[in-house]
Amino acid sequence: MFYFIANRWLCAVWVATILLTWHSPAAAQGKRPNIFLAIADDWGYPYAGAYGDPVVKTPTFDRIAKEGVLVRHAFVSSPSCTPSRGALMTGQYHWRLEEGANLWSTLPAKFRTYPEILQEAGYFIGKMRKAWGPGRLEPGGRTVDPAGPNYQSFAEFLRAVPSGKPFCFWFGSSDPHRPYEWQSGAASGMDLTRVKVPAALPDNELTRNDVADYMFEVQRFDRELGEALKLLEEAKRLDDTIIVITGDHGMPFPRGKSNLYDLGARVPLAIRWPSGGIKGEQIIDDFVSLTDLAPTFLEAAGVERNSFRSEMTGKSLLKRLRGIDPTAAAPTHRDHVIYGKERHVPSQEKGNTAGYPSRALRNKDYLYIRNFRPELWPNGIADASEAYIGNSFADTDNGPSKSFLIEHQNDPAVKNLFDLAFAKRPAEELYDVKADPDQLVNVAGDPKFSDVLKRLSSQLEAELRETGDPRIIGGGEKFDEYPYYGGPQNPAGAKGRAKAKGKGQGKGKVQGP
Repeated sequence: MFYFIANRWLCAVWVATILLTWHSPAAAQGKRPNIFLAIADDWGYPYAGAYGDPVVKTPTFDRIAKEGVLVRHAFVSSPSCTPSRGALMTGQYHWRLEEGANLWSTLPAKFRTYPEILQEAGYFIGKMRKAWGPGRLEPGGRTVDPAGPNYQSFAEFLRAVPSGKPFCFWFGSSDPHRPYEWQSGAASGMDLTRVKVPAALPDNELTRNDVADYMFEVQRFDRELGEALKLLEEAKRLDDTIIVITGDHGMPFPRGKSNLYDLGARVPLAIRWPSGGIKGEQIIDDFVSLTDLAPTFLEAAGVERNSFRSEMTGKSLLKRLRGIDPTAAAPTHRDHVIYGKERHVPSQEKGNTAGYPSRALRNKDYLYIRNFRPELWPNGIADASEAYIGNSFADTDNGPSKSFLIEHQNDPAVKNLFDLAFAKRPAEELYDVKADPDQLVNVAGDPKFSDVLKRLSSQLEAELRETGDPRIIGGGEKFDEYPYYGGPQNPAGAKGRAKAKGKGQGKGKVQGP
């Protein structure tokens, strides 16, 4: 009898074990997944073939999207390099990161990042090119980039990974950050007549060339990424690696980068991990914050949730990516995102180190923006000689499209676009996204939208308060007082490598971000 009971007990244990591993594909392999994040610099939505752009060619991104998940509503925490990357790494909104909320800042060592946590859990970590930053690590108590030591290439990193050890790699790129080689897009064979110019910009030959040059660099990022993933495939490690491809914020054009409209805050996102139960040909229309990536990686790696739950505001996407019904109150489902901006560059009057503090709430129907200091200039002042950073409208990167708006600001056909990019803004902005997908008409003052305005304002404030935003709970002025470690002629801020300057690129001083 004892033999029979014992065998039944062993059988039950065996069945339970099989069921457990069946529900955890990574566990069935007996090893933790590798993690490979590829992030482009200034790559915004919708500039990828998978999103239907008729000109840009992104076969690597498109493949990952087809074999995995394509996310249509991915947003950054802040449309500025340093805070966006810091938020992604820590899984926290940038306004929780003290100095890390600003461009050209530091990231205090007390804010743990997912690569550092994974390293503690036994992962081999590393990066190539741009990871956290731009900024200075030393004031925050770090000596090594939080993404890990730098490698010249992914091939070099793979050779260094100890046998049998999982890895976490950050594939950074400086593309498609400005400056660009003028008419490189057209020279590569792009048909300028098919280029889709954002509605916030004048649709002319100059702007079409500028956008094409931007897409040329998107394609270069995609091509280099494809070469890296080929190494994984040849090593038979592609399927057990979580592949994530995204950008740190929107395109460096007027009303894009450093602005809270979709042109500045919405980014491409594709995720692939077949051995982890993520099926291909999925499209997710739920809202995703890039702060969600860190807890997703940690959960996939089996890191104890209690070790990071109290720190991170992001939500793990793993259940959603595995196809669990989002209507079943899954904790990863988002019907909106919140994000914001602190100081990009000090571009107000000399002696004024303030940024342009603002926060936003975006859902499928509306974009609501609160500008905390509407008396300031949203993209810096016009007079470079009187600006803290000697550049006109310094929060917008120099380039042909920016130069055109400035030079033609008094033309009747251009004035409204110029004002949308550079003029002062009211304390509240509201955009009816379904009727106005390009977010050009502020309806905050329309009585018809008063109830919507009040509801979204209350919702945003409640969530900011819950996440400890100093702009709501008090102490927000510290963001304007933190040191700025960059500069208009700082070589580390001018792309990080030599590139030809094209038409309009040399007007004013080269931008740091």
